[in-house]
Amino acid sequence: MNTECNTENPCPLKVFFRKYKYAKHALGIIVGGIIGYLYYYYIGCSGGTCPITSNPWMTIGFGSLSGFILTK
Repeated sequence: MNTECNTENPCPLKVFFRKYKYAKHALGIIVGGIIGYLYYYYIGCSGGTCPITSNPWMTIGFGSLSGFILTK
């Protein structure tokens, strides 16, 4: 079985992202949100003085926005 990707045999992941244009952005938003929540959970500010990291919704939103921007 030949698994090399070339012009005659494109990689399945490339074909998927070309077919579904917004899948890459949705994946970036989801992964960014997960990373944002993990940042809040393990590193976030517990005292409430940090405006972004003390609220899980703000951290998830910030992570999702960052994931969206990185997939542009």
